[in-house]
Amino acid sequence: MSSYVPRIVDQELDELQTGLPAVALEGPKAVGKTETAERRAQTVFRLDDPITRELLGGDPSRLTSGPPPTLIDEWQRFPSSWDLVRRAVDRDSTSGQFLLTGSATPAPGAATHSGAGRIVTVRMRPMSLAERYPEIATVSLGALLSGAKPALQGSALLTLTDYAEEIIRSGFPGIRELTGRARRSQLDGYVERIVERDFEELGHHIRNEGALRRWLTAYAAASSTTASYEVIRDAASSGESDKPSRGTTGPYRTTLERLWMIDDVPGWLPTRNHLRRLASSHVHQLADPALAAALLGVDEDRLLDHAETGPAVPRDGTLLGALFQSLVTQSVRVYAQANEARIGHLRTHGGEHEVDLIVERRDGRVIALEIKLAQSVTASDVRHLRWLADQLGPDLLDAAVITTGTEAYRRRDGIAVVPAALLTH
Repeated sequence: MSSYVPRIVDQELDELQTGLPAVALEGPKAVGKTETAERRAQTVFRLDDPITRELLGGDPSRLTSGPPPTLIDEWQRFPSSWDLVRRAVDRDSTSGQFLLTGSATPAPGAATHSGAGRIVTVRMRPMSLAERYPEIATVSLGALLSGAKPALQGSALLTLTDYAEEIIRSGFPGIRELTGRARRSQLDGYVERIVERDFEELGHHIRNEGALRRWLTAYAAASSTTASYEVIRDAASSGESDKPSRGTTGPYRTTLERLWMIDDVPGWLPTRNHLRRLASSHVHQLADPALAAALLGVDEDRLLDHAETGPAVPRDGTLLGALFQSLVTQSVRVYAQANEARIGHLRTHGGEHEVDLIVERRDGRVIALEIKLAQSVTASDVRHLRWLADQLGPDLLDAAVITTGTEAYRRRDGIAVVPAALLTH
């Protein structure tokens, strides 16, 4: 516990536990849910332990009778625990009673109440760049969302090589501190567990594990693109005359979503203005770009050499650029959640204009972020941001380009330039 690295979601949990009786912390395996939640609990039930599940099966009341806060870890292993907590909250709505953690939604057929009004769900993602480098993060997403156009400052000494290494190291706390073969083995093992065990545990029997792995690899190759289902399917079955049907591969995606392994960025559809002809295609992202790199068999050297490997999925730019966008997107999602904001991706139907990330406040006003694998910013890099400013007027609170550079500043046109490692919540 002494080596615990504070997470941005801790602040959200502090606020919610003060006012709510039960909070569910959800996210992929190894993201740090248990350690974060355990620090807040007096009573702990680890439901990945079969003995604990057997005890609760004989006497479910144990789950809600210990001194609070009570942590129910991996609640989906004992799905009735959700309803036990819901009923306990119905009887007593005192704040700060229960924390539930889950690495998957329960298997089909496990009937549970939605928990609406009783249990609030919080998403936990792999470590953002600000959590990895808290001492240098100086540019607040919250300040950008305020519309005050804050002055920017700060220097980041991270190089392109450092960002490539951060992609490979991952944001999983227990994996990122490993090096070399040990880290590669952990990431490979993570993928193998998904293929060989997690699908089965969620009630989806895989007849052809090779086909699932190929689909996962094709999905990794599609990171930061809006590649269609057909493109990913064809990339996963290149050279095969008998292509798998949507009915075969559709459950792959559904199950991966249930495992919190897919974290796509939805197409942004504005709520406060009259922008038309926007596409709603999602931008594909896995939960952590390190998993994409592991599936594609690339390390930092191959990324820096701009090596192309794996299934052929069309993309603009290099694989390094795509996975850098994944890394920044993962971080921005953490910061946006801390500010009660959501993110999307803007693209017009004809592709004339595209903005990598739109961060939307609860009132519908937004900031726009472009992500560039470059140290400097040119007029071409901001043309879509300038176009969007003309379209949205005061609804666009701020705009920024996220780079691999060293200095945070504002251009003469007011657009912010922010090194990725300097951005925080």
